[in-house]
Amino acid sequence: MAKPLKHTAASLVAAAREAIEEIDSEAGQALLDRDDVVIVDLRDVRERQRDGYIPGSFHCPRGMLEFWVDPDSPYFKPVFGEDKTFVFHCASGWRSAISTQLVQHMGMEKVAHLRDGFKGWEAAGGPVEKDEGAA
Repeated sequence: MAKPLKHTAASLVAAAREAIEEIDSEAGQALLDRDDVVIVDLRDVRERQRDGYIPGSFHCPRGMLEFWVDPDSPYFKPVFGEDKTFVFHCASGWRSAISTQLVQHMGMEKVAHLRDGFKGWEAAGGPVEKDEGAA
């Protein structure tokens, strides 16, 4: 039997949600055409290929987030240095809640996440793109 954890994944998500800005899919859709907003897709590349993605979203695999955000990292991506609001999302809102809290802790100020993730986005009728030949 595994030793009990001090903090479960669910408790980390709950704590993150108390410390960050959450937006619903309808509010997220209203941000799509804004030049001052970047929607960041944290899902695995296979999820994007299988399920599609929010048009114009920037793909940042969750495992690279800290490194792509940090201007002192050799992996820094200039998009994260822009003076914009970053709205993170994953499939259901768990990874993006924790990730939003993390980058906020790192010093990013204009951050939020899609509360119900990509699944909620689709359910709310948000636009989805798929690459040709994708499953």
